[in-house]
Amino acid sequence: MKCDNKTMLLYAVTDRAWLNGSTLYSQVESALKGGVTCVQLREKELDDEAFLAEAIEISALCKKYDVPFFINDNVEVAVKCKADGIHVGQEDMAAAKVRERVGDDMMIGVSVHSVEEAQAAVAAGADCLGVGAMFSTSTKADADVLSMDILRDICAAVDIPVVAIGGIGKHNIAKLKGTGVDGVALVSAIFSAEDIESECKELRKLSEDMIK
Repeated sequence: MKCDNKTMLLYAVTDRAWLNGSTLYSQVESALKGGVTCVQLREKELDDEAFLAEAIEISALCKKYDVPFFINDNVEVAVKCKADGIHVGQEDMAAAKVRERVGDDMMIGVSVHSVEEAQAAVAAGADCLGVGAMFSTSTKADADVLSMDILRDICAAVDIPVVAIGGIGKHNIAKLKGTGVDGVALVSAIFSAEDIESECKELRKLSEDMIK
């Protein structure tokens, strides 16, 4: 499966830090109703059994909305739940090894921070790239903030979709305009919102304006 840049426009990355009595399933459904174009399930605390059970549920939900579903880091869960994609960081399993494990039909996303890392990921079989952190973020407090020039250079150096991630929200999406990026990956901007559906509708419009 090849990665369509249109599906990278508004990429929701889950975080159960903002559940506040809700369920992740209901939050993801609200985001889908609001117009997110891709969903990544990220779970750092759940064991594999609970992660897989949740992944199967949310994968089915994404299929209902015809939106690609990615798993973060856990290749085994991605294979078992038949996810559309797997996203790995520089410290996780190398993209070439991931490709060996998942075959040709699953999309592979890779986090990169330089042109060199981006080109290496493409050579290893990546289908899309996540670049960041673009702004300071509470989600990954230790993440280095990249310059807009680095983002532009990465977008110019590869021929696969690129999403910006890290500290992005309604107040700064417009700053990414003109970089060549295909979309934004958002965590707290979506899942900390009181009304996720209406927030995503606003974010979708801002993202569409950003790539024009």
